[in-house]
Amino acid sequence: MKFPISIATILAIGVAVSAQQPKPAAPSPAAKAPAPTAKAGPAPVIVLDTVKGPIEIETFPEDAPKTVQHIVALVKKNFYNGLRFHRAEENFLVQVGDPQSRDMSREAWWGRGPGSGSPIGVAEITKRRHAPGTVAMAHVGDPKLADSQFYIVIQPRPGLDGKYTIFGRVTTGMEVVKKLKKADILKRASVKE
Repeated sequence: MKFPISIATILAIGVAVSAQQPKPAAPSPAAKAPAPTAKAGPAPVIVLDTVKGPIEIETFPEDAPKTVQHIVALVKKNFYNGLRFHRAEENFLVQVGDPQSRDMSREAWWGRGPGSGSPIGVAEITKRRHAPGTVAMAHVGDPKLADSQFYIVIQPRPGLDGKYTIFGRVTTGMEVVKKLKKADILKRASVKE
């Protein structure tokens, strides 16, 4: 049996079916354009104003974000101001960051101090190498327990690679690093951002 269907009937059915289909939601204003991604700003530069002259350290937040954040926070709290370089070994390294070094009567204990009292809690070991000017976190046995003490190497030290968190490098002032002696004072530490 044949049913005569007119074009008008087909169009009416098509309109009725399309009216029953859900219409796509209008895009929200936020969905119209992707939000711009925030660009990371320049890495903080730590400036050490020592009795022998200034040292500038470029930090590596992409490699050691928690370490850089921790050290920068300590610098901003003036933690390092007035500390002494408690370790200075010719052609090896200089080290600073023990609050006990403010007291000359405690010299035998320098380097064993409590630090800031807030270890970083993570070992951010990378494939970076200990080249001259490398800045890394000191620790006693466990890199997660590094706190406030850091060192600057004077000569390449491949034996230290993979054991310590490297968080920066000296960009200006290596001649100052080489002149530093034990008990020299770090007058002021600051951050250029």
